[in-house]
Amino acid sequence: MPFQTRIGAVLHERYKIERIIGQGGYGFIYLAQDERLAGRYCAVKQVSYDPTFPPAMLQEAREQFMREATVLARLDHPNLPKVSDFFSIEDNDFLVMDYVPGDDLRALLAKAENNDKFLQESEVLGWALQIGDALTYLHTQSPSILHRDIKPSNIKLTPSGLVKLVDFGLVKLLAPGEVTITIMQGQGTALYTPLEQYGGESSHTDARADIYAFASTLYHLLTKTAPANVRDRFLNPESLAAPRALNPAISPKVEEAILWGMSLHPNDRPNTVREFIKALTGESTSRLRQLTSHGPGSKLEPSEVRLAWIVAGLAFLSLLMTIIHNL
Repeated sequence: MPFQTRIGAVLHERYKIERIIGQGGYGFIYLAQDERLAGRYCAVKQVSYDPTFPPAMLQEAREQFMREATVLARLDHPNLPKVSDFFSIEDNDFLVMDYVPGDDLRALLAKAENNDKFLQESEVLGWALQIGDALTYLHTQSPSILHRDIKPSNIKLTPSGLVKLVDFGLVKLLAPGEVTITIMQGQGTALYTPLEQYGGESSHTDARADIYAFASTLYHLLTKTAPANVRDRFLNPESLAAPRALNPAISPKVEEAILWGMSLHPNDRPNTVREFIKALTGESTSRLRQLTSHGPGSKLEPSEVRLAWIVAGLAFLSLLMTIIHNL
């Protein structure tokens, strides 16, 4: 059980805890008042570590947090909350970000469901353009930064109409040599997580993992139906309904782009968020596929070999379960 900071406590001689606004396996997110800047509220994210970690591993994890928090603090984009501070108290690390007011897209989706209406495609595409801009900014940093947990509840719509991609809980920095480093432990949310992200720390993920989660989020927003997770889709390709079968008001170009972004194999997805946005906004998806596809006879990358092993493992597990069920 993660350590919980007392309501009313002042952290780092500056941040007065008002209430809990989020919780996960890593710890809590608090709404806090900045006592140095009157009237400023911020989100303070607590990072707790597995108490079973050996001392050396714990030390390495905390040093890694500090290095990567420094990188996050340098980010500056209108569709991302600004990271303004980070510090440690005993066995817990804390990340301080702008508090983003407004509803998240999960709440807006719930309102649409309660009213038996679909969100308008034009409205959702307006949000998508903003999120796409933020993701492009993250992916083009040096080293590249992956979010790894894009979903409706991690996208907030401010009263001014600005969309913010929040929760850096699973952010990854892509270090030289394609070695991935995780700031906080986790694998994303199953409904929006691509197959390669289930490979753990040994599995290579890149921008196409975020594209899968982004496309899956748009699928959910436009259809009011949660996407089938990748393991179910692998075992039964028909488990993912076509978006227009659920909401005929979706335009063919948007349906085609979303399904492209949700391709099971990363090589079958857009290479960049820019390509995905082009497809969403009208450029021929089939033409873009041709531009990004591998030519015949291409050699498999190590990451592709690992993904093939993951797929084979899932197939073997399915076969084994079937045999046991029939005994």
